[in-house]
Amino acid sequence: MTDNKNIVLAFSGGLDTSYCVPYLKQEHNAKIHTVLVNTGGFTEKEIVDKKAHALALGADTHQTLDQIENFYEQVVRYLIYGNVLKNNTYPLSVSSERVFQAIAIAEYALEAGADAIAHGSTGAGNDQIRFDLIFNVIAPDLEIISPIRDQQLTREEEVSFLNDQGFKIKWEKAKYSINKGLWGTSVGGAETLSSDQPLPEEAFPSQATEQDPQTISLSFENGEPSALNGTEYEPVELIQTLDELASSYAIGRDIHVGDTIIGIKGRVGFEAAAAILIIKAHEQLEKHTLTKWQIHWKAQLGDWYGMMLHEAQYLDPVMRNIESFLEDAQSTVNGTVNIQLYPYRYVIEGIESDNDLMDAKFGDYGEMNKSWDGSDAKGFSKILSNQISIHQSINHD
Repeated sequence: MTDNKNIVLAFSGGLDTSYCVPYLKQEHNAKIHTVLVNTGGFTEKEIVDKKAHALALGADTHQTLDQIENFYEQVVRYLIYGNVLKNNTYPLSVSSERVFQAIAIAEYALEAGADAIAHGSTGAGNDQIRFDLIFNVIAPDLEIISPIRDQQLTREEEVSFLNDQGFKIKWEKAKYSINKGLWGTSVGGAETLSSDQPLPEEAFPSQATEQDPQTISLSFENGEPSALNGTEYEPVELIQTLDELASSYAIGRDIHVGDTIIGIKGRVGFEAAAAILIIKAHEQLEKHTLTKWQIHWKAQLGDWYGMMLHEAQYLDPVMRNIESFLEDAQSTVNGTVNIQLYPYRYVIEGIESDNDLMDAKFGDYGEMNKSWDGSDAKGFSKILSNQISIHQSINHD
């Protein structure tokens, strides 16, 4: 990569990055090296097809970087530990991937001796900031090129350009922007550009094919998912297996509304069956196995971790500090959660754990105490009310 100007393009094979290949080749008279970072969103066939697509568009070389296990180890497991749901809704399916993909792209570009890095982000969303920020930190001397953002292109204009270049793109397939990964799939379209429209059923990649309810068991060891229905899996395989199972019930669908990094409101649909079930099961298990103050501070730090990751601050050292806390709090988060699946919904039935703090030998809530007697409770209540009583006495009207 030394003869001409070399541009490394973060490539997903969607409409935006497909546009970038022939455009960059013409506009910059450069060699285009497409790089696909696989964080769990592609089958083996799709990876082969993406490479063929990139080369057909005019890419000089194409590289796939398999980062699924690294993505889980360095990002996803902390999202589980922190029960991270942005605005109590979104499991950061795409935003967490984008940051991690940007790191892999920047490191590849440096190793390959590229002159510039390109991405297909628009000028109205979070991804442009995520890519640019990471590139500026890891590869500050490389030029950043963003054709879609710089030209303020619509998806219709991109389709028209590609068709003019001889690449036949059907609008029906391009009108929804779908990004799939290990931790979920985002779905954007005309309906998410306004506040009043739901996404149609056909916009979601997974459809409800199962109608009969079934109960599943999800086990955790030190806070990490470890078994499904009694069968042990490595975490990545468990997530993929659970997602296939629960997606057949169309579980995990929703629309996230939130504040973008650039200050405007954003709306995007998603489906994340495995992510939602794992987070909610993990959260339920923690309610039984952690103390009140562990749960309280974990909630604060988990929320901060999600916000920082969402806003591309993954490389800030405070993130490593929060990760240490989240991981340290998981040593007693062990057990199994039973969940009943229905079309479009689920019910958490209960948990079993050797670390369950509801151990009956200390008392049955609302029934009988076994660690104190009535006089202890009377004295405790009197002392606990003391400060309030003094305030009321002095300030009583």
